[in-house]
Amino acid sequence: MNPPPITLSERRRRLEALEAAMGAQGVAACLIDATSSLRYFTGLSWHASERLTGAVVRPGKPLTYITPRFELDKVASIIGVPGEILTWEEHESPFRLVADLVGPGGKVAVDQQARVFVWLGLAEAIGADRLIGADALITPLRARKSEAEIALMTRAKALTLEAHRRAHASLEAGVRASDVVKLIDQQHRALGADGGNTFCIVSFGVDTSLPHGGEGDPALKDGDVVLIDTGCSLDGYNADITRTYVFGEPSAEVRRIWMLEHQAQAAAFEAAQLGAPCEAVDAAARAVLSANGLGPDYQLPGLPHRTGHGIGLDVHEAPNLVRGDRTPLDEGMCFSNEPMIVVPGRFGIRLEDHFHMTPDGPKWFTQPQPSLDDPFRGVEPMAA
Repeated sequence: MNPPPITLSERRRRLEALEAAMGAQGVAACLIDATSSLRYFTGLSWHASERLTGAVVRPGKPLTYITPRFELDKVASIIGVPGEILTWEEHESPFRLVADLVGPGGKVAVDQQARVFVWLGLAEAIGADRLIGADALITPLRARKSEAEIALMTRAKALTLEAHRRAHASLEAGVRASDVVKLIDQQHRALGADGGNTFCIVSFGVDTSLPHGGEGDPALKDGDVVLIDTGCSLDGYNADITRTYVFGEPSAEVRRIWMLEHQAQAAAFEAAQLGAPCEAVDAAARAVLSANGLGPDYQLPGLPHRTGHGIGLDVHEAPNLVRGDRTPLDEGMCFSNEPMIVVPGRFGIRLEDHFHMTPDGPKWFTQPQPSLDDPFRGVEPMAA
């Protein structure tokens, strides 16, 4: 059974925390574009288009939505947190509407996922010198997940792990990567996710050496390394799990690299301690690889990208487990752990699970893949 969605009271607490941060930093208003942050704070999930639909937050003042006049009825029917709704006609400027709302003087923070035309329109209407990015306000709030958010992601990841298990059980020689993508989509839907796949990468053979897969649609053959990276969402909260195994008998080199990947993932998990900088987790994974002749740094064979990323309403969100990110690990933060090893032109191994920070340190959402030969040992099948 899926956990309950995020409540109105939780969204209101988020807005209160945002307003408090704005007050502390002397920010008069914050414009949130049609991004995941709009859903996070207000419950309004809106497809970004060439027209501005968003929300303006001002400390101590009513929450205000901005939308085209012809979208008023729809927006009014799906907002989560009640507020004023200001509209603009097609010949009018929504940025002038925002400028009139926030008034003269004071800094205006802008959602840093906002489209460029939003920034440019506000700069013209308000003045570029008044605009600042809103990351310093928004990211610390979104990075620390509540119990409700953790519960939604725990369930979403369990659904994705089961979709993985079913895909593995279905594999047979000759199946195409696109067929497996379709199967996983069907399983995510059957298991009760928001929809089908939020994304799905299925790679066979040499395509596994490309972190985001190849462009073709290969047929599976005996001895191929299989890498599947996929996810679903519940109430917008994401899963993102990768499993790598072999269709047939693995070579000695594949076994060796798989074990190093497994060790690097474990080392990264152990390094994720409260108060440690995010970059320490990346360093721990790379230390395992360099001690075994891989890398160093981003050199191949080795790890070509960061060890992990934050996750929540976005599959990839700050902070990240990467060199240079010195954000201290704190309770409620959630990360992927995926120190992929690439052997160029031959194969790649990525094991990806996620953990969240608790008062006692890191806790897995899903247990890591136990072995190369029995990748789903210990995973209890869900009801069909």
